[in-house]
Amino acid sequence: MAVAKDENARMPYQLEMPRDALPEIVIPDAIPEDDRLWVPQAENVWFRPLCLNRSQGYWMNLLKVRKAGVLSRHRHPNTVHGFVLKGRWRYLEHDWEAREGGYVFEPPGETHTLVVPEDVEEMITFFQVNGIMYYVDPWGNHLGYEDVFTKIDMCRAHFEKVGLGADYVDHFIR
Repeated sequence: MAVAKDENARMPYQLEMPRDALPEIVIPDAIPEDDRLWVPQAENVWFRPLCLNRSQGYWMNLLKVRKAGVLSRHRHPNTVHGFVLKGRWRYLEHDWEAREGGYVFEPPGETHTLVVPEDVEEMITFFQVNGIMYYVDPWGNHLGYEDVFTKIDMCRAHFEKVGLGADYVDHFIR
């Protein structure tokens, strides 16, 4: 990227933005102190929605786990990106461990079993999931799935229950 050096460098863009462009999502408290913003997913497992893109079928969220053990076995038909903010985790199928400050790229077709080690009190990881999470048993038999629409439904129900209103999820939908 080139650094502008002319007298207009600090002038904001002067033309109109595209008429149908959606507004930005700006979340100053992505790791919130208000526990109502964490949507329960399973016992001791929550997610914090950041972007729920229904037109392109992906979601970005923080996953928080406050327990050790096996979380889920699942497959992704599309890529997944992860960045560990706190704690650590691994997949039973691999010999690496995702640690605080580390990035993980999961290729399409990958099936894995997420495990949080016994000595981790809390794990928080930022994930971008493209498509679905397809839950399977050890032999690949279908157990369930999540997609951006099930995530939106979970958020609506949770935000209504905790007094934020079902439409609170609309902040994150694009």
